[in-house]
Amino acid sequence: MERYRVSLEDEERATLEGLVGKGKAAARKIAHARILLLADAGHDDEAIAEAVAVSARTVARARQRLVTEGLAAALDHRPQPPRPDKVKIKGDVEQQLVRLACTDPPEGRCHWTLQLLADELVALGLVASLSTETVRQALKKTTSTPGWCGPGASRPTPTGSTSGAWRT
Repeated sequence: MERYRVSLEDEERATLEGLVGKGKAAARKIAHARILLLADAGHDDEAIAEAVAVSARTVARARQRLVTEGLAAALDHRPQPPRPDKVKIKGDVEQQLVRLACTDPPEGRCHWTLQLLADELVALGLVASLSTETVRQALKKTTSTPGWCGPGASRPTPTGSTSGAWRT
């Protein structure tokens, strides 16, 4: 593993010391500032990792980002890369799922299970593969349940009177 040598300028060191001294930043940012200050002082990765309570790999990554990308990149959190759209059930497929869930279950069954619904959507050719969790999440988004016309999954329970009056 290549080791990156940290050498801070006076202005950078003052910025990092001010950040650590105030303690009014994100914990990760303060930890990385401490890592860079200790690395500039000549400490090895294991000692820095122990002092800051992070892994040696975190110390190595902070060093590398400082040398290759600069101080701001070494301190700021790198955002996660955008993920592809993983929603398999949307639009017409969601309508078909709700419609299917509201129909009578197959013979020999008293109700639809998540697995039965997933298998049926695959058998109909609407999706290539589908997990029961995906079906559950899609059904959870809907506000209708069979036999109930109001929103939500259950009927609200009546509450007693809070006036404190005696019942006669």
